[in-house]
Amino acid sequence: MGIPLKDREDLLTQPLIAALSVSRENGRAPLTVPIWYDYTPGGDAWFVTGKDSLKTRLIRAAGRCTLMVERLEPTVRYVSIEGPVQIADAAEGEAEAMARRYLPPEAADAYLAQAANFPPEVTIRLTPEHWISADLGSL
Repeated sequence: MGIPLKDREDLLTQPLIAALSVSRENGRAPLTVPIWYDYTPGGDAWFVTGKDSLKTRLIRAAGRCTLMVERLEPTVRYVSIEGPVQIADAAEGEAEAMARRYLPPEAADAYLAQAANFPPEVTIRLTPEHWISADLGSL
């Protein structure tokens, strides 16, 4: 059964690991990879990734992608959003904000020290156009 919009949005605000999916060409199945993301109710979901990564190249070509998150407790729920994207060079502090959302302070500091050597990154903003959700109860 679908979840009310407020509950879907609340689930998306949690720091869960999303599954990112984007279509491919040449008869290949969609690329699906885990990714850190953030979301504010009523707005876009966003994530930071390498400017020249396979994810970014495929998302540029498709112009859209899907994010799916799930939780297991207190009930099994999932939310999937799909829609168009905007891609821009990552702004100062976005990668740091994302690392601090997912990692404890000392781990975030260590990650950010390594990330200083990462290739250039972009921020991809996904505007939720289509939602799929379910609350599967206490399975």
